[in-house]
Amino acid sequence: MDIELKQAEIIDQLVRRASTCNGESLVPIIIDATSHPSLFAFSEILALPNVAQLEGTSNAVYLDVLRLFAYGTWGDYKCNASRIPQLSPDQILKLKQLTVLHLLSQTRYCIVLPYDALMVELDVTNVRELEDFLINDCMYAGIVRGKLDQLKRCFEVPFAAGRDLRPGQLGNMLHTLSNWLNTSENLLVSIQDKIKWADNMSEMDKKHRKETEGVEELKKSLSMKGDIGGRGHNEMFGEPSGVMNYQEDGMRPKR
Repeated sequence: MDIELKQAEIIDQLVRRASTCNGESLVPIIIDATSHPSLFAFSEILALPNVAQLEGTSNAVYLDVLRLFAYGTWGDYKCNASRIPQLSPDQILKLKQLTVLHLLSQTRYCIVLPYDALMVELDVTNVRELEDFLINDCMYAGIVRGKLDQLKRCFEVPFAAGRDLRPGQLGNMLHTLSNWLNTSENLLVSIQDKIKWADNMSEMDKKHRKETEGVEELKKSLSMKGDIGGRGHNEMFGEPSGVMNYQEDGMRPKR
Protein backbone atom coordinates (compact mmCIF):
# COMPACT_ATOMS: atom_id res chain seq x y z
CA MET A 1 0.00 0.00 0.00
CA ASP A 2 1.00 3.63 -0.49
CA ILE A 3 0.78 4.29 3.23
CA GLU A 4 3.46 1.67 3.87
CA LEU A 5 5.82 3.28 1.37
CA LYS A 6 5.22 6.71 2.91
CA GLN A 7 5.83 5.35 6.39
CA ALA A 8 9.07 3.68 5.34
CA GLU A 9 10.42 7.00 4.02
CA ILE A 10 9.30 8.95 7.09
CA ILE A 11 10.69 6.37 9.51
CA ASP A 12 14.03 6.36 7.70
CA GLN A 13 14.29 10.15 7.99
CA LEU A 14 13.32 10.19 11.67
CA VAL A 15 15.65 7.33 12.57
CA ARG A 16 18.58 9.09 10.89
CA ARG A 17 17.77 12.29 12.80
CA ALA A 18 17.35 10.50 16.12
CA SER A 19 20.53 8.48 15.69
CA THR A 20 22.60 11.67 15.96
CA CYS A 21 20.82 13.04 19.07
CA ASN A 22 20.78 12.34 22.78
CA GLY A 23 18.76 13.37 25.80
CA GLU A 24 16.66 16.50 25.45
CA SER A 25 17.50 16.90 21.77
CA LEU A 26 15.40 13.76 21.11
CA VAL A 27 12.22 15.42 22.42
CA PRO A 28 11.42 17.43 19.23
CA ILE A 29 11.94 14.28 17.13
CA ILE A 30 9.53 12.29 19.31
CA ILE A 31 6.96 15.09 19.05
CA ASP A 32 7.40 15.20 15.27
CA ALA A 33 7.00 11.44 15.01
CA THR A 34 3.84 11.34 17.13
CA SER A 35 2.32 14.27 15.26
CA HIS A 36 3.12 13.27 11.67
CA PRO A 37 -0.13 12.64 9.71
CA SER A 38 1.29 9.71 7.73
CA LEU A 39 3.19 7.83 10.44
CA PHE A 40 1.51 5.03 12.41
CA ALA A 41 4.49 2.84 13.43
CA PHE A 42 7.13 3.72 15.98
CA SER A 43 9.02 0.53 16.87
CA GLU A 44 12.09 1.47 14.79
CA ILE A 45 12.49 4.71 16.75
CA LEU A 46 11.88 2.94 20.07
CA ALA A 47 14.57 0.40 19.21
CA LEU A 48 17.31 3.04 19.00
CA PRO A 49 19.73 2.71 21.97
CA ASN A 50 19.91 6.48 22.55
CA VAL A 51 16.09 6.66 22.72
CA ALA A 52 16.01 3.81 25.25
CA GLN A 53 18.54 5.75 27.33
CA LEU A 54 15.85 8.34 28.11
CA GLU A 55 14.57 5.86 30.71
CA GLY A 56 15.20 7.22 34.21
CA THR A 57 16.05 10.74 33.03
CA SER A 58 14.06 13.97 33.28
CA ASN A 59 12.88 13.36 29.71
CA ALA A 60 11.60 9.83 30.41
CA VAL A 61 8.01 11.07 30.00
CA TYR A 62 8.66 11.49 26.29
CA LEU A 63 9.73 7.88 26.11
CA ASP A 64 6.36 7.09 27.69
CA VAL A 65 4.68 9.23 25.02
CA LEU A 66 6.42 7.25 22.28
CA ARG A 67 5.37 3.97 23.89
CA LEU A 68 1.80 5.26 24.19
CA PHE A 69 1.66 5.91 20.46
CA ALA A 70 3.30 2.57 19.68
CA TYR A 71 1.06 0.36 21.83
CA GLY A 72 -1.60 2.43 23.60
CA THR A 73 -4.99 4.02 23.01
CA TRP A 74 -6.88 7.21 23.74
CA GLY A 75 -8.27 5.53 26.84
CA ASP A 76 -4.74 4.77 28.09
CA TYR A 77 -3.84 8.43 27.70
CA LYS A 78 -6.85 9.55 29.71
CA CYS A 79 -5.89 7.16 32.51
CA ASN A 80 -2.30 8.51 32.60
CA ALA A 81 -2.83 12.12 31.54
CA SER A 82 -1.48 13.45 34.86
CA ARG A 83 2.01 12.10 34.23
CA ILE A 84 2.23 12.51 30.45
CA PRO A 85 2.78 15.86 28.70
CA GLN A 86 -0.36 17.40 27.26
CA LEU A 87 -0.92 16.29 23.69
CA SER A 88 -1.32 18.67 20.78
CA PRO A 89 -4.43 18.50 18.53
CA ASP A 90 -2.41 16.61 15.89
CA GLN A 91 -1.26 14.09 18.50
CA ILE A 92 -4.81 13.65 19.81
CA LEU A 93 -6.10 12.98 16.30
CA LYS A 94 -3.34 10.44 15.66
CA LEU A 95 -3.91 8.64 18.97
CA LYS A 96 -7.61 8.31 18.16
CA GLN A 97 -6.72 6.90 14.73
CA LEU A 98 -4.42 4.42 16.44
CA THR A 99 -7.24 3.56 18.85
CA VAL A 100 -9.41 2.52 15.91
CA LEU A 101 -6.57 0.32 14.62
CA HIS A 102 -6.21 -1.19 18.08
CA LEU A 103 -9.89 -2.14 18.19
CA LEU A 104 -9.67 -3.66 14.72
CA SER A 105 -6.53 -5.64 15.59
CA GLN A 106 -8.48 -7.79 18.04
CA THR A 107 -9.68 -10.08 15.26
CA ARG A 108 -8.19 -11.70 12.14
CA TYR A 109 -11.40 -11.41 10.16
CA CYS A 110 -13.75 -8.71 8.92
CA ILE A 111 -14.91 -6.93 12.04
CA VAL A 112 -17.94 -4.83 12.83
CA LEU A 113 -17.49 -1.99 15.29
CA PRO A 114 -20.72 -0.61 16.78
CA TYR A 115 -21.08 3.16 16.70
CA ASP A 116 -21.86 3.26 20.41
CA ALA A 117 -18.62 1.50 21.34
CA LEU A 118 -16.58 3.74 19.05
CA MET A 119 -18.15 6.87 20.47
CA VAL A 120 -17.19 5.78 23.99
CA GLU A 121 -13.61 4.81 23.03
CA LEU A 122 -13.01 8.02 21.08
CA ASP A 123 -14.92 10.48 23.28
CA VAL A 124 -17.19 11.44 20.39
CA THR A 125 -20.57 12.94 21.31
CA ASN A 126 -22.66 12.34 18.17
CA VAL A 127 -22.93 10.08 15.12
CA ARG A 128 -22.18 12.83 12.58
CA GLU A 129 -18.88 13.63 14.26
CA LEU A 130 -17.99 9.93 14.43
CA GLU A 131 -18.77 9.28 10.76
CA ASP A 132 -16.80 12.35 9.67
CA PHE A 133 -13.81 11.09 11.65
CA LEU A 134 -14.04 7.56 10.22
CA ILE A 135 -14.37 8.83 6.65
CA ASN A 136 -11.93 11.76 6.62
CA ASP A 137 -9.34 10.67 9.17
CA CYS A 138 -9.37 6.89 8.79
CA MET A 139 -10.55 5.77 5.35
CA TYR A 140 -9.21 8.75 3.39
CA ALA A 141 -5.97 8.47 5.36
CA GLY A 142 -5.61 4.92 4.00
CA ILE A 143 -5.33 3.16 7.36
CA VAL A 144 -8.65 1.29 6.97
CA ARG A 145 -11.02 0.14 4.25
CA GLY A 146 -14.65 -0.28 5.19
CA LYS A 147 -18.18 1.02 4.99
CA LEU A 148 -20.55 2.79 7.34
CA ASP A 149 -23.91 1.17 8.01
CA GLN A 150 -26.12 3.97 9.28
CA LEU A 151 -29.13 1.67 9.61
CA LYS A 152 -27.32 -0.80 11.87
CA ARG A 153 -25.15 1.95 13.39
CA CYS A 154 -21.87 0.16 12.82
CA PHE A 155 -18.56 0.35 10.93
CA GLU A 156 -17.74 -2.75 8.84
CA VAL A 157 -14.02 -3.14 8.14
CA PRO A 158 -12.43 -5.94 6.06
CA PHE A 159 -8.93 -4.38 6.16
CA ALA A 160 -6.93 -2.24 8.58
CA ALA A 161 -3.25 -1.30 8.85
CA GLY A 162 -1.28 -3.06 11.57
CA ARG A 163 0.25 -1.58 14.69
CA ASP A 164 3.58 -2.07 16.42
CA LEU A 165 3.99 -5.34 18.30
CA ARG A 166 4.23 -5.09 22.07
CA PRO A 167 7.30 -6.65 23.77
CA GLY A 168 6.71 -10.41 23.91
CA GLN A 169 3.92 -10.30 21.34
CA LEU A 170 6.22 -11.52 18.56
CA GLY A 171 6.79 -14.81 20.40
CA ASN A 172 3.03 -15.36 20.68
CA MET A 173 2.62 -14.57 17.00
CA LEU A 174 5.35 -17.03 16.03
CA HIS A 175 3.68 -19.69 18.20
CA THR A 176 0.36 -19.03 16.47
CA LEU A 177 1.98 -19.23 13.04
CA SER A 178 3.73 -22.46 14.01
CA ASN A 179 0.43 -24.01 15.07
CA TRP A 180 -1.15 -22.83 11.82
CA LEU A 181 1.70 -24.38 9.83
CA ASN A 182 1.31 -27.74 11.61
CA THR A 183 -2.43 -27.69 11.04
CA SER A 184 -1.92 -26.87 7.36
CA GLU A 185 0.58 -29.71 6.93
CA ASN A 186 -1.80 -32.20 8.58
CA LEU A 187 -4.63 -30.96 6.39
CA LEU A 188 -2.47 -31.34 3.29
CA VAL A 189 -1.65 -34.95 4.20
CA SER A 190 -5.34 -35.65 4.76
CA ILE A 191 -6.24 -34.13 1.39
CA GLN A 192 -3.54 -36.19 -0.36
CA ASP A 193 -4.85 -39.37 1.29
CA LYS A 194 -8.39 -38.57 0.12
CA ILE A 195 -7.14 -37.90 -3.42
CA LYS A 196 -5.32 -41.24 -3.42
CA TRP A 197 -8.44 -43.01 -2.12
CA ALA A 198 -10.56 -41.33 -4.81
CA ASP A 199 -8.08 -42.41 -7.53
CA ASN A 200 -8.19 -46.02 -6.29
CA MET A 201 -11.99 -46.00 -6.23
CA SER A 202 -12.03 -44.58 -9.76
CA GLU A 203 -9.73 -47.34 -11.00
CA MET A 204 -11.87 -50.00 -9.30
CA ASP A 205 -14.98 -48.53 -10.86
CA LYS A 206 -13.39 -48.54 -14.32
CA LYS A 207 -12.32 -52.16 -13.85
CA HIS A 208 -15.81 -53.14 -12.68
CA ARG A 209 -17.45 -51.42 -15.65
CA LYS A 210 -15.05 -53.16 -18.03
CA GLU A 211 -15.82 -56.57 -16.51
CA THR A 212 -19.56 -55.86 -16.67
CA GLU A 213 -19.29 -54.86 -20.31
CA GLY A 214 -17.40 -58.11 -21.04
CA VAL A 215 -20.11 -60.22 -19.43
CA GLU A 216 -22.82 -58.41 -21.41
CA GLU A 217 -20.92 -58.94 -24.64
CA LEU A 218 -20.55 -62.66 -23.83
CA LYS A 219 -24.30 -62.95 -23.12
CA LYS A 220 -25.13 -61.22 -26.38
CA SER A 221 -22.74 -63.48 -28.31
CA LEU A 222 -24.23 -66.64 -26.78
CA SER A 223 -27.75 -65.43 -27.51
CA MET A 224 -26.91 -64.83 -31.17
CA LYS A 225 -25.36 -68.33 -31.51
CA GLY A 226 -28.47 -69.87 -29.99
CA ASP A 227 -30.73 -68.18 -32.53
CA ILE A 228 -28.57 -69.31 -35.45
CA GLY A 229 -28.51 -72.95 -34.20
CA GLY A 230 -32.30 -73.09 -33.85
CA ARG A 231 -32.88 -71.91 -37.40
CA GLY A 232 -30.41 -74.49 -38.79
CA HIS A 233 -32.17 -77.36 -37.00
CA ASN A 234 -35.53 -76.44 -38.50
CA GLU A 235 -34.07 -76.25 -41.99
CA MET A 236 -32.48 -79.72 -41.70
CA PHE A 237 -35.33 -81.67 -40.10
CA GLY A 238 -38.52 -79.79 -40.87
CA GLU A 239 -40.94 -81.11 -43.68
CA PRO A 240 -41.33 -78.79 -46.68
CA SER A 241 -44.77 -77.35 -46.96
CA GLY A 242 -44.88 -77.91 -50.74
CA VAL A 243 -44.55 -81.72 -50.41
CA MET A 244 -47.28 -81.87 -47.84
CA ASN A 245 -49.59 -79.99 -50.15
CA TYR A 246 -48.75 -82.33 -53.01
CA GLN A 247 -49.53 -85.42 -50.98
CA GLU A 248 -52.70 -83.95 -49.72
CA ASP A 249 -53.73 -83.17 -53.31
CA GLY A 250 -52.98 -86.78 -54.34
CA MET A 251 -55.18 -88.20 -51.64
CA ARG A 252 -58.15 -86.10 -52.54
CA PRO A 253 -60.84 -88.03 -54.55
CA LYS A 254 -61.32 -87.04 -58.14
CA ARG A 255 -64.63 -85.64 -59.17
